[in-house]
Amino acid sequence: MTNRQNRKILMVCLIASIATTAYSEPTIEMSRGELLYSTHCIACHTTKVHWRDKRLVTDWQSLNNQVRRWQESISLNWNADDVAVVSSYLNAVYYHLPTDKVKEVAQKKTEK
Repeated sequence: MTNRQNRKILMVCLIASIATTAYSEPTIEMSRGELLYSTHCIACHTTKVHWRDKRLVTDWQSLNNQVRRWQESISLNWNADDVAVVSSYLNAVYYHLPTDKVKEVAQKKTEK
């Protein structure tokens, strides 16, 4: 092959690669907690709910209680793992509670 042919092949491959990339779906990796929250909760719960002056979440126990309370009120029938992953997501994004308390709260729930 000549240099000219190589350039043409390279150009075709480059254009095809750019076209494929431009029209491909973006890959967004969501955590299970984020997915559950954005699917079921975000319609009513804007960020203002999490940052209001009289917020109800002060620790892991109250965070889990609020997630459990609201999922029950709209009959989502989440299991303990679903509540835990949504609580973890909310903590990572809004509350920033110490993460060493997560296991302690989870253990108390399983002992009951």
